[in-house]
Order: sequence, then structure tokens, then C-alpha cells
Amino acid sequence: MKVLVVDIGGTNVKILATGQKESRKFPSGPTLTPSQMVTGVKKLAEGWTYDVVSIGYPGVILDDRIVTEPHNLAAGWAGFDFAAAFGCPVKIINDAAMQALGSYTDSELLFLGLGTGLGSAMVINGTVIPMELAHLPYKKGTFEDYMGRRGLERMGKKKWQKYVEDGVACLVAALRPKDVVLGGGNTKKLKKLPAGCRAGDNANAFIGGFRLWEKASTPRASTARVMNANKSKGNKHANSNHAAH
Repeated sequence: MKVLVVDIGGTNVKILATGQKESRKFPSGPTLTPSQMVTGVKKLAEGWTYDVVSIGYPGVILDDRIVTEPHNLAAGWAGFDFAAAFGCPVKIINDAAMQALGSYTDSELLFLGLGTGLGSAMVINGTVIPMELAHLPYKKGTFEDYMGRRGLERMGKKKWQKYVEDGVACLVAALRPKDVVLGGGNTKKLKKLPAGCRAGDNANAFIGGFRLWEKASTPRASTARVMNANKSKGNKHANSNHAAH
């Protein structure tokens, strides 16, 4: 089975298919509608073959359906029928959760995506738990106001770095993860990583999208259970097929 993974961000939509070595992308932004996204993906994926689609979406998902509109895209996403639009089976998961799934090894993982907004998810004993930590109250706004792109542009790198460090420390103290991964495009703008964190890789979102369709997985909109890659021979085999991604 060949999978097309679509990672929807506030700046770009990125795609990768099984067997391909290089991802492709096109700009997103506040005017992007779901129908425009599907049209853009189909055009961008010309020449690739795929049987199913995985979508990482920046919002709340329930039973493979979008239930909240995005903060950084146009309206019209909630309830949109992606399976009909793509003409094949589709699984949708929160974008941070998809990258967390691709970053997971074992134990309890907290993933924070420093991008246009602030993505967040946990993986506990192989179960993905999408979260909406970005919009929790923090200082005079929310965590996203200080740790997302708006905070970076408003305060500059030096102050933004301090708030990222403080925000991460607050969330780690509350959630007590054993592993913390910082992903997203703005992670590379940090002068140094906060204590106890490791850098993620945007390519892990594609790995997570491929894992959604592995036989060892039982993904759901709000949770996705995967076999520990270090313990499951099936996942070891599947992961080796996606190592190039």
C-alpha cells in the first residue's frame, strides 16, 4: 500500500509519498481553503502513485473529521469530506500529533512544535494524545502568543528564546514527560535548546503519516496506538522502508 502524507502548516503544505526521496511543498497561509489544498496537493503529487492519504491538520480532529477551524488558514475545514475530494481512504490527525508519532521511540514523549503557532502532543506508551496547549493562558496572553511566530516577530529572538525556555519549563513541570522533542521550523532559530530537550525533524511528520497505516497501528482521530518501534519486528521492517524519508 502506497501512502501520500500531507503536512498542513500555516506557511506551507508539504507532501511525500511512499517510495519518494524528496518532499514537495507549496505556500499555504490565511486564504487557503480545504478545496484549494486538495487541488494543490493533487497537482503537486503528479507523477506519484498512492492508495491512501494521511493528513496532518493544525486543529482538533474527531473520528477522522476536522471539528475546529484553523487559526492560521481560511475557514471551511470543519466537516470537509477529504476522502471524497481525494477519491481514496484518508486518515486525519493533528499535525503536531503526526510529528510526535514520527518522533516517538518509547516512554512518555512531549512534542512541541515551534512554527506559525505552537503545536503540541504527547505519546504515552505508544498512544498519541493530541493536545491544545497553545491556547492555554500564559503571562498576558497564551503560550502561542509568546512561543509562536507572533511572539518571535514581536519580541525578537533574544526575548523569544527566554519565553520558549520558560514556557517549556512550565509545560514539562505540569506534564512530567521523560522525553521532550522540539519541532517546527522555528526550532532552528533557537540559540540553544532548553534543558532536557532534543531537536525534532520536520521529516518525522512524514514518518508519522506512514505509521498511521502500518498494520501494527490502530490510529484514531484523538488517539493513535502504535507498537514500540524497538519491540515490534513489523515496525522495524516498516520503518526501514521509510528510512529515506
